[in-house]
Amino acid sequence: QVQLVESGGGLVPTGGSLTLTCAASGDAFSRYAMAWFRQAPGKERQFVAGISHRGGRIEYGDSVKGRFTISRDNTKNMVYLQMNSLNSEDTAIYRCAANRFGIVELNDDYHYWGQGTQVTVAS
Repeated sequence: QVQLVESGGGLVPTGGSLTLTCAASGDAFSRYAMAWFRQAPGKERQFVAGISHRGGRIEYGDSVKGRFTISRDNTKNMVYLQMNSLNSEDTAIYRCAANRFGIVELNDDYHYWGQGTQVTVAS
């Protein structure tokens, strides 16, 4: 029903910055809450950041507060994740997700998922 495609991952040095982009298909994007999750090998999927359908509510995981910024552009069906001060603990596959009810959830209760983009921080 909805396809989410992430881009912008890559290899960055410790302390560097990177911006991820999630492009969504369809005409209902402005009704969805969007979120970023990440998962490293051998670890559980972790909530990174979420933004409500109008951007009025933003949540961050404790490990990224003060370093990452989530934003969205409903005119372009895009959600972004600006990542600063990256360290080795940020190395993971980052996936964007959509909640069709427009509610930011800190668990995995999202209806649509992208396939992910790899972020590797050199240690």
